[in-house]
Amino acid sequence: MHILITGAAGFLGQRLLHRLVARGELCGQPITRFTLVDQVAAAAPEGSTIAFDSRALDLTAPGAWEGLLDGRPDAIYHLAAVVSSAAEADLDLGMAVNFDATRALLEGCRARGLATTRLVMASSVAAYGGELPETLDDMTALQPQNSYGAQKAMCELLINDYSRRGLVDGRVLRLPTIVIRPGRPNAAASSFASSILREPLKGEEAICPVAMEQPLFVMSPDKVIEALVHGAEVDGEALGKFRAFMLPGITVSVAEMLAALGEVAGPEAVARVRHDPDPSIESIIASWPARFNTAKAERLGFVGDDNFADIVAAFVAESQ
Repeated sequence: MHILITGAAGFLGQRLLHRLVARGELCGQPITRFTLVDQVAAAAPEGSTIAFDSRALDLTAPGAWEGLLDGRPDAIYHLAAVVSSAAEADLDLGMAVNFDATRALLEGCRARGLATTRLVMASSVAAYGGELPETLDDMTALQPQNSYGAQKAMCELLINDYSRRGLVDGRVLRLPTIVIRPGRPNAAASSFASSILREPLKGEEAICPVAMEQPLFVMSPDKVIEALVHGAEVDGEALGKFRAFMLPGITVSVAEMLAALGEVAGPEAVARVRHDPDPSIESIIASWPARFNTAKAERLGFVGDDNFADIVAAFVAESQ
């Protein structure tokens, strides 16, 4: 099996790559080759007998997909994206990376007859917005209130239509906010959700730009990676008439997140978090719903986290 991963040098791309290498197979077939794509060449695990082709490539460049798809990958994980705040700040960049590149990918699959290639795209809770019910489900109308969400929603519709036509076997996983990410804060509006936990756990101060009562729909990195792997293995027929669905996250307020931090690391860790409202971030986060009925994902075998304290404890254990 040949697997193509875009955004392969990023946080999710690297975790997914290492998980797949450790497994050695996908969809019951041995993995024989990876093609890894990002703005910088992605690192390949050492000691593996699997073939790796790692490329530094701008997916918005003319013809960028030609060399990638000529190898006829059996599965594609499309993780490359311009994140929320960056897409909001630069419409042209967000459209080029998040939408135009995805359309070029689909057209490339169509031109090469890759009808059985399993395409897994990471979408987002940001695809929702506007006047919403208290609890959403997968068929709640998409009314994104920011450019990132609009771009993801457009990609969802395209992938569904190309799959309906039998041009590719697509499946779109709407990701909850991923907590706790390692590293440093990035341009994502949700970046604070990790930093208000990660930095205090390292003895550093952090800034919370939203209200304590702000709810978020979250999922741990480990469960997201499990979902991405499982997403490629789900039978396309079982997905029904619409290929996009929300993964089973958990709803937690910022105050509850900090309470879990206190349970794991003590009140001194919580004291390192300073509240400094940022209206631009607050407006984006407030447009994201936080409560979902994820019955479809659960029926398909996707599994979420049990509670938020376990997410914090798992991060602490992994960091030691």
